Amino acid sequence: MFSISFGTIVKRTFTVPRLVKMSDLQRILSNNKAAEELLESLKQELKTIKNEQVQRKIAVLQTENETLRRQVDACLKKLITLEVAHGKVQIPVPTPEQVRAGSGPVTVKMEPVAEPPTVAKETPQEAPAKAQQQNENKAPKEKKPKKEKQAGETKQAAGAPAVEEPPVDVGRLDMRVGRIVHVSRHPDADSLYVEKIDCGEPNGPRTVISGLVKYVPIEQMENRLVVALCNLKPAKMRGILSEAMVMCASSPDKVEILAPPEGSVPGDLVHVEGYPRVPDVVMNPKKKIFETVAPDLKTNGELVACYKDGSFVVPGKGAVKAQTLKNVQVK
Repeated sequence: MFSISFGTIVKRTFTVPRLVKMSDLQRILSNNKAAEELLESLKQELKTIKNEQVQRKIAVLQTENETLRRQVDACLKKLITLEVAHGKVQIPVPTPEQVRAGSGPVTVKMEPVAEPPTVAKETPQEAPAKAQQQNENKAPKEKKPKKEKQAGETKQAAGAPAVEEPPVDVGRLDMRVGRIVHVSRHPDADSLYVEKIDCGEPNGPRTVISGLVKYVPIEQMENRLVVALCNLKPAKMRGILSEAMVMCASSPDKVEILAPPEGSVPGDLVHVEGYPRVPDVVMNPKKKIFETVAPDLKTNGELVACYKDGSFVVPGKGAVKAQTLKNVQVK
């Protein structure tokens, strides 16, 4: 019964602690490996997040650059139109491809200007005698009667070219795609919204007042793309200055905000087919340009907003449409 030897007891005594130490070491190594794997995983996630942030920033900068490029192109076209109207000769500028091909701007040959003939200088003694002789030779001048100005005579009669004003049509309207970035109820008018609309302009969103409370819920206004008429003269509405107008399709009992085509971004210019886009900087209310154009602004049977037979379009992206209202007024 008690036949266990002394050697067996000693072996068991020194083996158990060794097994315990090996187990602890394995556990530490396992934990260390798990920690390294977790650290590597976190590094990969951090790298992925940084890459995503960089890509998002690149996309935002590309969008901003494209918006600025369109604005520069629009300003350049407007400048060229004004210069041509004032008789300024346009000199073509070579494209980068033409420069690389070796066809740069035309060299203008400057002809030397002939120098005026040399006039002999008079001595101080000769000058008084010559002046006295000239005075004696001059005949007394007769007073000429003043010419009366003819009726309708203007400063342009002096040779200034008359600026031809573009025709009064939809091309005089500056319509752009905008995004409603904030909307609230007007503090002093129950039927009005106060909107902040981003039209892709460097000076920030425009403040716009719209009477849409009865027709469009406020939750459908936020972050919505719209077509904004941007060259109306700013006017105060119940104490708040409105700097544009949201274009809508309107029937006697329903109003729908016009929707830009898919892919549009704030700052996109809205054109009307068949009518060159030459908008006034600000339309003169006395000329009643919008009032003249407005009766011919309608939706057609396909819901497309039109001026007469020309459709509202964002070039390369599609037509501007209403949601359900066909053959109604646009205003």
